[in-house]
Amino acid sequence: MKRIFFIDLDNTIYFTKANEEQLMGELYRFLERLDLGISKEDFQLAKQEMLRVPFLKVAKKYGFREEVMPEVISYLENREVTQPLKPSDDYHHIKSLIGRKFIITAGFPKQQQSKVKMLGIADDFEEVHVVDVSITNKKEAFKMFIDRHHLNKEEILIIGDDAESEIKYGLELGISTFLLDPENLHPNAKTTFRGNDLSNLRAAAGQE
Repeated sequence: MKRIFFIDLDNTIYFTKANEEQLMGELYRFLERLDLGISKEDFQLAKQEMLRVPFLKVAKKYGFREEVMPEVISYLENREVTQPLKPSDDYHHIKSLIGRKFIITAGFPKQQQSKVKMLGIADDFEEVHVVDVSITNKKEAFKMFIDRHHLNKEEILIIGDDAESEIKYGLELGISTFLLDPENLHPNAKTTFRGNDLSNLRAAAGQE
């Protein structure tokens, strides 16, 4: 049975698309005022990717002008979500898991912490840890958590939607993973368990 859970935030506990205006509206308008050095078409594509990919990865992929990036990063470092967010309809499956639950999410700390606050779920977790992907990654964060809390890897289940981040790193560390893939974006990704929703999460954890 799994008794320890490392859980992603964006597109796992809640879905960004359903909360797009609260999350991204102000950011989109800020970016529109800047000369990012990309076409309108690429900006529209970048906006869609920002809903599921960390901002710095999107900026690098689309080649945002380096000259504007310090201003953008300063904005993001100080940004907070101030409107209520709605957890996913499947969140009750996460809440019903028995054991220790940690949110481990990538992004800007103030912004990610404010999302947890606006979701109203902080009391459901032992800790919320935000990974700064500009200096580290989730693999290092997982190792740090295991060492700090003296955790047994056999008891851990990592839950998330990113096959190239928490799922990949979890498998590399010998930890069981649950890939949430509602749009079947990662049909060939390696993972211990998978689902297009979280209805079989408790079974994957051995709690049914």
